[in-house]
Amino acid sequence: MTLSTSAWLAAAVSALSLTVQAAPSVYPTGVTLYDPARAYNQYVIFSGADKQTHLIDMNGNEVKRWPYKGFPSAIIDPQRVGGERGRVFLQLSEKAPGKLGSAGNGLSNQSVGELDWNGQVVWQWGDKAPGGAAQQHHDLRRLSNGNTLVLANQVHKVAGFKVPEVIDDVIYEVSPSGEVKWKWLASEHLKEFGFSTEQLKLVHASENPDYLHLNNLSPVGPNKWFDAGDKRFHPDNLLVDSRNANFIAIIDKTSGKVVWRLGPNLPVINPRTAQQVPRPVDQFVGQHDAHIIPAGLPGAGNLLVFDNQGSAGYPSVPLGLISGSRILEIDPVTRQVVWQYTAASSRQPGWAFYSSFISSARRLPNGNTLIDEGMNGRFFQVTHQGEIVWEYVSPYTGKAPSGDAVSNWVYRALPVDYDWVPAGTPRTEEAVNLSAGTVKTVGNNH
Repeated sequence: MTLSTSAWLAAAVSALSLTVQAAPSVYPTGVTLYDPARAYNQYVIFSGADKQTHLIDMNGNEVKRWPYKGFPSAIIDPQRVGGERGRVFLQLSEKAPGKLGSAGNGLSNQSVGELDWNGQVVWQWGDKAPGGAAQQHHDLRRLSNGNTLVLANQVHKVAGFKVPEVIDDVIYEVSPSGEVKWKWLASEHLKEFGFSTEQLKLVHASENPDYLHLNNLSPVGPNKWFDAGDKRFHPDNLLVDSRNANFIAIIDKTSGKVVWRLGPNLPVINPRTAQQVPRPVDQFVGQHDAHIIPAGLPGAGNLLVFDNQGSAGYPSVPLGLISGSRILEIDPVTRQVVWQYTAASSRQPGWAFYSSFISSARRLPNGNTLIDEGMNGRFFQVTHQGEIVWEYVSPYTGKAPSGDAVSNWVYRALPVDYDWVPAGTPRTEEAVNLSAGTVKTVGNNH
C-alpha cells in the first residue's frame, strides 16, 4: 500500500510540526561533564523557565522541588532561622502588573515568602507592603537581626523625568511582623551614582521608566577592608548594581549615601590586553550578581561580578568590543581585575560563553567558580585556571522573558552546601563525560 502525494505531504507536515514544537531539540540537557575529583561537590538551586524551583545534585538529579518560582530562589542560612535546614525565599502570588509590568521588574509580584523543606509557608510579606504588594525583584536577604532585606519597585512620578512615572528601585528592611524598618529610594541619590551632567540629562530624558534597573542587593558582609579601618566596607552596608546604567555601588546603611562606586564610566576594553591580569578594571556592561566574596572563601573581600557585555549605558556602550561575557574578580580598593573567566580561559572561542542578560557567578570553597550562563540555561564550574570540571544544561523549559518563544533560561543558579539540606537527603557523585561516552560511578551514594 502506498500513500498518495497529498497524504504523504500531510504526514510530512505533521511530523515537521511536531519537530518544530519540540524544544530543546539537538542540544543535550542534564549533566554533560563532571569530574568529581576536581569539582566542588554540592547541590545547586535555581528557578527554571517552568516556574518551579529545583534543587539538583551533581548528576543533575532533582532531589527537591518547590512549586513556586523565585526572582531569585534564595536559600536562607540555617543560623538565621534557629538551625532549621532547607528554608528558601520564593514568590508566592502574583497580581496584575499594570501597563509598566515586564519579566524584568517586580510589578506583578504580590507576595514573597519563606518556605520550609516541606513547602510550608512560615513567613510571607505582601499585604503589609507599601501599596499592598511586595513588588520584589532580583533579591531577598535574611539579616542576622531576623529582619529581611527586600529589593522592590515603586512606581511614582519623579520631577525632571520625561516619562510620567518611573519604575524606581527601593530597598526595604522588613521586620518579622511585616513592618518596614528602613527604606532607601534610588531616585533620591541620582547625583551620587557618577553620572556626568550630560549623562544626567540622558537619564532624565530616557523613554524607559526602569531607568536604573538595579539587579542585585547584598550586605557587604565581614571583610578584610573594614577590619583594616576602611569604613566604606562596613559589613552592614549594602552593595547594589545597576544593569541599565553600568555601575556598582555601596550604600552606607546609616546615612543612605553612596560611599563607594565602580562605573559607570570606565576605560574602553583593549582587546590586546583583555586577557591580562592584573590590570585596571575596564568597561563592564549590563552586569549582574555583583557581590563581595564572603569571608572564608578564596578571594574573600574582592568583588565578583558577571559582566554580561550586553547593551546598556547613558549613552549605550558600543557592542562588539569583546565577543562574549566575562566573570571579573576585582580588588575594590585598587580597582584592579585580579582574576577573570572568559571562554578563552577554557581555550574556546569568545562566543562560546555569552549571556546578554540575567546570569550569575559564585566562588566555591575549593577555589572553583560556579557560573550560570543564564540565557542558555547552562551552569558550569571552572577551576582557577579556567578548566570546566562540571557542566549542566537545564531541561526545564517555558516561555521566554518576552514573546511566545520557548526557552530554558535561568535567572540565577546558587551553590548549596550538603549540610544545608536535612540529613538523609539523597545525592550521587558519578563521573560524566558525554564527549567520551562515559559515565562512571566514583563517588558517594547517600
